[in-house]
Amino acid sequence: MKSAKFIPAIILSAVTVTGTSALAAGPRNHDPVTFQELDADGDGQITQDEMQAHRSQRFTNADTGGDGQLSVEEMQAAGQKKANDRVTKMFERHDADQDGFLTQDELPKPRRAGKMFDRIDTDNSGTISEQEFADAKDKKGRKHKKGDKAGSDDS
Repeated sequence: MKSAKFIPAIILSAVTVTGTSALAAGPRNHDPVTFQELDADGDGQITQDEMQAHRSQRFTNADTGGDGQLSVEEMQAAGQKKANDRVTKMFERHDADQDGFLTQDELPKPRRAGKMFDRIDTDNSGTISEQEFADAKDKKGRKHKKGDKAGSDDS
């Protein structure tokens, strides 16, 4: 009976710790933090204290209840705000005619789509067979599993 309550508590704790770490770490691949944002005192050097202060500030900004804890709702709101900011920036960059809509011509073109197609089309036929598709999917899966093993510590 105790484990029925204990296991969900552990899972919730793990999700909270992981989520707050991800939130504090900031966005991946989008608008990385600038040197100037981290160099709080403007002395041209970033200290560990400045990095920790930046991380703490991100947490504080997300903690709208001010209770020193992040709820699911607060984390969702922080994530939604980041998503909204990204969409706004995307429109600013790509809405060429400033009409508030993006057409297919205004959307950014995939940078590596042609290269990816060529890599999967191993027989250079100009088409991707079901087997080539399955092979590429398997290769990607093996690559991800290999990366996961590299990060584990079984000792």
